[in-house]
Amino acid sequence: MMVIVLGQSGEHAVAPAEGLWLTAADAQRVTGWTPKPEGMCCDDSCVPLPAGATRPGHVDVAAFWQFLGNPVLHDDAGETWVLGVGAEARNTQLAGLEAPDFTLPDLDGVPHTLSALRGRKVFLTTWASW
Repeated sequence: MMVIVLGQSGEHAVAPAEGLWLTAADAQRVTGWTPKPEGMCCDDSCVPLPAGATRPGHVDVAAFWQFLGNPVLHDDAGETWVLGVGAEARNTQLAGLEAPDFTLPDLDGVPHTLSALRGRKVFLTTWASW
């Protein structure tokens, strides 16, 4: 069964063994961290994996992501997973007073990217029915 994982690197379709146990290649593609014998590594940083979070050729990405202090959410069926950004990273972004980049269509369906408007005053408004 294929599931969708949403994260900072985008949307990924993967076939987990159970829960969010991914192959080493899928774990790297989804998280940006490379599984190595010493743990999960990104650039010059390596984080030892929690006990029970690895098995031959697979990584429990949900356990690893939570070990980093980041939220992990999924729907009841386990078909869609979200690897969220932790509080520390969000606070760092907020301290810089720069909104994260995103692209949304206008009422005519023309996409607009926030980064294309950098250096100009931008008024953003949102609305939700709940």
